[in-house]
Amino acid sequence: MTTVFKQPQDLIAAVGTVLGASDWLEIDQQRINLFADATGDHQWIHVDPERAKDGPFGTCIAHGYLTLSLVNLFLPQIVEVQGIAMGVNVGCDRIRFPAPVPVGSRVRGVGELLSIEEIKGGVQSIVRVTVEIEGNDRPACVADTISRYFPS
Repeated sequence: MTTVFKQPQDLIAAVGTVLGASDWLEIDQQRINLFADATGDHQWIHVDPERAKDGPFGTCIAHGYLTLSLVNLFLPQIVEVQGIAMGVNVGCDRIRFPAPVPVGSRVRGVGELLSIEEIKGGVQSIVRVTVEIEGNDRPACVADTISRYFPS
């Protein structure tokens, strides 16, 4: 369920709260292969199921940066800020990949609002998105995302 804020200033009262979770998403070999094609990263651990069977994980795993890129899919499912003329993705801080994502796994993003800062013309938020792997105690990715919201 998406947490909705009527205006950017409403984020201030929510600092320190868990905003919610996205839907689960299965990571299949086709998604991994498409990411490999898009980035040119065709390392066997990602794209060669036969060779990966004998590798350290017993199967292909998703690229770390594929997992990170899914944060862009998960964030709008987690939080919506209304009353804006524009929202801007500024980047990320403290990106980590604690656990691999084996092909066939399901992942989702869980967001926590870490901070809000007033900036010229708007507010800047830092939302920690933890990409969970269903059935795994360790997350696949943890990224502190930085967004700016400019009221309409």
